[in-house]
Amino acid sequence: MGAFDEAAAMLPPGLRLGAQALPGLVRRRAEEIRLRGGRPPTVVVGGDELPLPGCGPVTGRDLALTVEIATGASAHTALERVRQGYFTVRGGHRLGLCGTVTAEEGQVKNLRRLSSLNLRVARAVPGCGEQVLSELTQGGSLPNVLLLAPPGQGKTTLLRDLVRLVSNGGSLPPLRVGLADERGEVAALWEGLPQFDVGERTDVLEGCPKAQGLMMLLRGMNPQLLACDEITLPADCAALETCGNCGVKLMATVHAGGVEDLMTKPLYRGLLERRLFSHAVTIDRRRLGSYYQVEALPC
Repeated sequence: MGAFDEAAAMLPPGLRLGAQALPGLVRRRAEEIRLRGGRPPTVVVGGDELPLPGCGPVTGRDLALTVEIATGASAHTALERVRQGYFTVRGGHRLGLCGTVTAEEGQVKNLRRLSSLNLRVARAVPGCGEQVLSELTQGGSLPNVLLLAPPGQGKTTLLRDLVRLVSNGGSLPPLRVGLADERGEVAALWEGLPQFDVGERTDVLEGCPKAQGLMMLLRGMNPQLLACDEITLPADCAALETCGNCGVKLMATVHAGGVEDLMTKPLYRGLLERRLFSHAVTIDRRRLGSYYQVEALPC
């Protein structure tokens, strides 16, 4: 079963038939299935939204049934866990939710009266990081590296494959990798097992804020490389600096359009000034594939 068909299997029967009726090329390239109450369901392909064939407006029952199927009839328990607006389901796919939030003392406690869902199709691309890793290790060792791209351009996909390659070894000896997978998108643990191949020597800590997760991995798992997805907070930067000063290799993703864009962002100024990361990989996603540029960060 392909990734799209696996994700579409979580839809109610009527919507599932519409998804399965899409042309093969569309299913192979589809990134998301969007369900909005009262509106026709759509599939996101290359930034465009295309209607699912033969489907009428999405109903409240469609939304509720999708969550029930995706969570194995544990929708109530799953909704109570949703504080970031999404959760990971079997196969590594991510289900984003909108609706009416119940909050207590400023904290999200529950989400009810669903208004829309976003089923994001998860795909691994084994081998996409091989040439990148070859360029990064030309000096005989792996440098600390940032993976740069705007949202939705493949940073997580590249990070996943680089972690796999480093963990398994090849041109260089394998390294023990500690993966701080806060959002559950890189390894996508399901009942303790990664849904994606992240390598033989990778230890995954999922659901924990990155800053805490990095420190827990450093103290408890004796990693040689620490990896995390999306540095977004000053605490993340501080944890990376602490870990880097302990001699651990670092790999992380950042929302940036390239090195010049990275240099303008105050959050990362300290990391750059202290030369914690020496290299960057910029991702350029085009219609026919993704292109990677490896470059040294300016001193």
